[in-house]
Amino acid sequence: MEYQEKGTLDYEKLHSDAVRLSGMRRIRTSNTEITHILIAWVAISYAFAILLLWFNFGRRPMTEELFSGIASPLAISLSTVGISFLVHELSHKVVAQRYGSWAEFRMNPMMLFIMLFLVYNYGILFAAPGAVMIYGGMIGRRENGRISVAGPLSNILLAFMFLPLLSEGGIIYEIGRYGVLINIALALFNMLPFGIFDGRKVWAWNKLVYLLVVITGIFLVMLYIGMTTAPVNPAPF
Repeated sequence: MEYQEKGTLDYEKLHSDAVRLSGMRRIRTSNTEITHILIAWVAISYAFAILLLWFNFGRRPMTEELFSGIASPLAISLSTVGISFLVHELSHKVVAQRYGSWAEFRMNPMMLFIMLFLVYNYGILFAAPGAVMIYGGMIGRRENGRISVAGPLSNILLAFMFLPLLSEGGIIYEIGRYGVLINIALALFNMLPFGIFDGRKVWAWNKLVYLLVVITGIFLVMLYIGMTTAPVNPAPF
């Protein structure tokens, strides 16, 4: 999530170019945003699928394995890390638009390239495929705090939604396991109270809300450990 000061963008033009989602009077999007969302979702999912291949083979995947052996890990990735990242970012967008701001997701092509290069060559997933750009509106400390906490809160809710899948087997279990772990990681990592992280703005706004989100994340970690008796299997497919 990035907030831009007034004067850096043509705010009126951005609103005039946007289109309303049917049945959602307060939520606006555009063809550009939809395109960027789809590209980022596929790219980060494919990058995580490559990482799963690294775990499975213990080495860099061969070129043919990036196509022939990618189906199962890609299904897991699309259902977990891709959705979790985008829901996090779009939660910022929805709350920002409720405060009258222009807010749309924009991918970062250079970071997408770096992400895919690192994960394929070195098995390192550095995921920063884009962010929600926010401009205008009446945004003070309280509003900024609420916009910021929306992302981690969405990951907390997603983690709870993935938990029931841990009682299933096969690929459904793996989707549940990675869904819980990734969302917990996204929530707690983004709640770090310094730098560019959401947690800094939440802490500045309301320390009680900050502590409740962090404590809930830690509770989820303990709940996950209690529900999974076997160690993490690095080769789920």
